[in-house]
Amino acid sequence: MATVTYKCPNCGGGLLFDPETQKFHCEYCQSYFLKEQLEKAGEKEPEETQKETPEQQKQEEFQTVVYTCPSCGAEILTEETTAATFCYYCHNPVVLSGRLQGAFKPDAVLPFAVKREEAVERFRQWIGKKKFVPRGFFAEEQIEKLTGVYFPYWRADSAVKGALRARGEKIRTWRTGDTQYTEREYYSVFREGLAEFDDITFSALSRADRALAEGVQPFDDSKMQPFGPLYLQGFQAEKRDMDKEQFRQRLNEMTASRTASLLADTIHGYQSVSREPLDVLSVDTKWQYALMPVWVMTYRDGKGKLFYYAMNGQTGKACGKLPVDIKRLLALFLGIFLPLLILLLVGGYFL
Repeated sequence: MATVTYKCPNCGGGLLFDPETQKFHCEYCQSYFLKEQLEKAGEKEPEETQKETPEQQKQEEFQTVVYTCPSCGAEILTEETTAATFCYYCHNPVVLSGRLQGAFKPDAVLPFAVKREEAVERFRQWIGKKKFVPRGFFAEEQIEKLTGVYFPYWRADSAVKGALRARGEKIRTWRTGDTQYTEREYYSVFREGLAEFDDITFSALSRADRALAEGVQPFDDSKMQPFGPLYLQGFQAEKRDMDKEQFRQRLNEMTASRTASLLADTIHGYQSVSREPLDVLSVDTKWQYALMPVWVMTYRDGKGKLFYYAMNGQTGKACGKLPVDIKRLLALFLGIFLPLLILLLVGGYFL
């Protein structure tokens, strides 16, 4: 099988995806290319002397490999020419295990929009507001491990047709002389309609790093692109380990609940309404497997406990699970409360 590589049409150097320009950049001759330009340049290459089968051509479209970490089991996707040096998750070396094909090929990718330099600066600003984080968490050698990773997500567009039955109550009171009268009227209420929900997103990871993928949501999907391995140039990616069927019940419950609420919002004019459960008449769901950009940095303390920082690679939204420097916290406590305690003792408040 012929190897698909992404080289600069001008000098033959390797290309990297540049989040700032949304183009592909050659670091050797400083050229920039649109995806369409690279595809057009590829069409001009001489044909193989041996004609390939459609199956071989389909496989060549996606020349991505999977590096498996022997320590934590994370499966990281990279371009096949990438020499992975460490697992972004546990910092151990990773080894080549095989090619990604078939059902694990993503349908779409949301390219990075935040460059590494900007991601580092945003991290420094974010961590500068955290007063009791160990210095090792934001040391220079630690910041060097900040890695751009595409996380896997399942996205669903779902249309739900439902019927809602309820009982509405109207109450009227009036007074005649010394007597107060109350009239109650009960109505059978029926509502039916179609509700459409777009871009419901689920993290396709079951491991502990699932928290990283969920904490940086939401993403702006307006820049979503059909998947191509070109976008992995200069980045890593996680391989999904959860199938869409694992989210179907949760999706159905979410959309049914929301549909019932939307139909209930159309019921007016009653003092009280008693709703019955929604009758789901039909559900039409379209799934998409997509990769979304996240800047990630993980840290293990002396006891081996994992902490992390993650930032949305498109919007800049940050989240983290941070370690606490007990010594710095204790120093603050002693610096504030010990002098106060001495003053109270001197003043005789505890005598």
